[in-house]
Amino acid sequence: MSLYPRLDDLLELRHQARAFGLPSHHLVNSAFAGLYASVFRGAGLNFEEVRDYREGDDIRYMDWKVTARTNEPHMKIFREERERSVFLCVDKGPQMAFGTRGTFKSVQAARAAALLGWAASRLNDRVGGLIFGDGGGRGRQEVVAPQDADAPYLQHFRPARGRRALWQLLRALSEPAIPIAPPTDPLIEALRRTDSGLPTGSLIFAIGDFNREVAPLEQVLGNLCQRHTLVLLPIDDPADWEIPPMGLMTFRGPGGELVEIDTDDPEAQRRYRALWEERRARLKAIAQRLHILLFPVRTQDEIHLALLRHLEQRARSRAV
Repeated sequence: MSLYPRLDDLLELRHQARAFGLPSHHLVNSAFAGLYASVFRGAGLNFEEVRDYREGDDIRYMDWKVTARTNEPHMKIFREERERSVFLCVDKGPQMAFGTRGTFKSVQAARAAALLGWAASRLNDRVGGLIFGDGGGRGRQEVVAPQDADAPYLQHFRPARGRRALWQLLRALSEPAIPIAPPTDPLIEALRRTDSGLPTGSLIFAIGDFNREVAPLEQVLGNLCQRHTLVLLPIDDPADWEIPPMGLMTFRGPGGELVEIDTDDPEAQRRYRALWEERRARLKAIAQRLHILLFPVRTQDEIHLALLRHLEQRARSRAV
């Protein structure tokens, strides 16, 4: 199980279609891209195509003539005339080098970013991003925007049309991380800097490890939500809430302190799970208050199916 994804695998996600029975030569499977467009772009202005009806589609755009002729429901699909900036804010800190099922968090985060980026690129949106928690951005020529001298743990890729910026972002995600000790909370700092230079109405995906105290995030998330649409994708592993029975173990806390835990103790296991559930409940409460979409993904999930499930749920909730 590799700690980092292969660049070729991230590039090949634009062809991924087998899970939906589509020929492999299709660019970004139409099921995912169609749902992505309906959830984040709306019906739009320009007619694009007629396709088969899918569960969750808005029946206001039913093509009744084609439906009557074929005796099968068909939909009119529209494409928005306006392009949009899509920004992928991806965690590459040391906490992402973890995974007990399926793959590492770092790999799943990169896959999610790739799939969302390819879907946005297919819709002719401007795609960019920011990688945080990794010292690898220092001095790299491929980074579209200059590095901040006081924040070498941030790699910024200015949103642009076409595949160049996305390809550079995916290449950076596929390279081994360089450990660095950031002077501030890297997630909060990344979210603050995400707003810099983005046009109002951008779509921001924050992808990473949210198994942390989330109260300090609320203000920066609230500021972003005033101008943009924000989606949080926590990358979870079952060991985040189910500590494996390994006997008496010594762990290092976030402040460097050593903590000894009897992982076989049922009470320790219960408290471990309760702490995770408390943190996730707080994150859900913040997302609900600020009208932020929350799309949790687990390391053992098939990334297409996990994101499709969230998009379908979102589409159904909007149709009600």
